[in-house]
Amino acid sequence: MSVAVQFITSREVFEEYRVALSAALAETGVEADLAMDHPPEAVDYIVYAPHEGAVDLSPYSRAKAALGLWAGVETIISNPTLTMPYARMVDPGLTEGMVEWVTGHVLRHHLEMDADICRSAPKWEKHVPPLARDRRVGVLGLGELGAAVARALAGLNFDVAGWSRRTKEIEGVSCHAGSGGLDAVLAQSEILVLLLPLTPATENILDSSALARLPEGAVIVNPGRGALVDDAALLAALDAGQVGHATLDTFRVEPLPEDHPFWHHPRVTVTPHIASETRAGTASRVIAENIRRGEAGERLLHLVDRAAGY
Repeated sequence: MSVAVQFITSREVFEEYRVALSAALAETGVEADLAMDHPPEAVDYIVYAPHEGAVDLSPYSRAKAALGLWAGVETIISNPTLTMPYARMVDPGLTEGMVEWVTGHVLRHHLEMDADICRSAPKWEKHVPPLARDRRVGVLGLGELGAAVARALAGLNFDVAGWSRRTKEIEGVSCHAGSGGLDAVLAQSEILVLLLPLTPATENILDSSALARLPEGAVIVNPGRGALVDDAALLAALDAGQVGHATLDTFRVEPLPEDHPFWHHPRVTVTPHIASETRAGTASRVIAENIRRGEAGERLLHLVDRAAGY
């Protein structure tokens, strides 16, 4: 018997995933009908990535689960009509992309590449950076993405410390937890990477007090969530020299308004939420496996704990 899979996405996303997910489902032995116009009462699973705000999910009373295409969940689990289990996307392609983006920007700042790339005058000025083993990098958030980033940076011989709500163990990484652990990581982070989920407990975690605990001239790299950072406090810290540079990929409002100070600040790099994207080829295998599990009565992968917020 075929299962009905409803896409609540843009038409473009549906077309991108239709072939890849059909192939992935075939590999698992699940027969499925993929569409954007199933009668709600007939839907077994929802592939969820709404492109125009929250969607009323209450008509989908039979759906066994909503399967997200995004790693972030805060705007989704706040939807009161989401009553079925929700699985966030943990995609190998997304993880690889995040590791590559973060590693590239950490190396850029570690090696002081901007001094050469952005040179405005023909001056022969040598700047010799320390070796990676002498550069202290902090990673806030040690979930799937944060742990992968921390391992990659440690593999390059950086002195890496990480922080999470609960204590983790990652080879080559000094792991901390709790408020005291956060202070310890901030105090030693010459380059700080933000990969925390956005919850009431993490919103504005990088406020004026936290920024003041960083080493003077520290670099912020934020591919996580825009609201992890107090924008006004960051701008003030940049102007005062407490923060040397901020490379930001996520923002409270996206697209970032053209008049936002981040666009024009000389020590801010803006990238347009490109640190990592879900790839249809690899993400479809995750979705197909969850549908197979659902049909077999097994626990789904990457279920979101709504009480925890991730």
